[in-house]
Amino acid sequence: MDATERIKSLLEQRGWTAYRLSKSCGLSENTIATILKRNSLPSVGTLEAICKGFGITLSEFFAEGDLIEVTSDTKQLIEYWGGLSPEQKKSILDLMKNMNQ
Repeated sequence: MDATERIKSLLEQRGWTAYRLSKSCGLSENTIATILKRNSLPSVGTLEAICKGFGITLSEFFAEGDLIEVTSDTKQLIEYWGGLSPEQKKSILDLMKNMNQ
């Protein structure tokens, strides 16, 4: 998916208009409209502002498939996970599976 199509997709997912995005990211409505109507490729700076307006990173913008929100709790789990032995990881996964049943 190209950048313009991704912006359109994000607008649709959120139910936003170009005006709403322009207010959220601090760009003019004309800039957003030009990108959307002319399928013009935004500069990196413009794209960063758009991502900030959507509340996502550039990585999330270009990622394909479902994204998982990484909260501070999730980051903490990942940090701890890296220090576990394979046996400990298996035990934790088994515990989590049992808790979700």
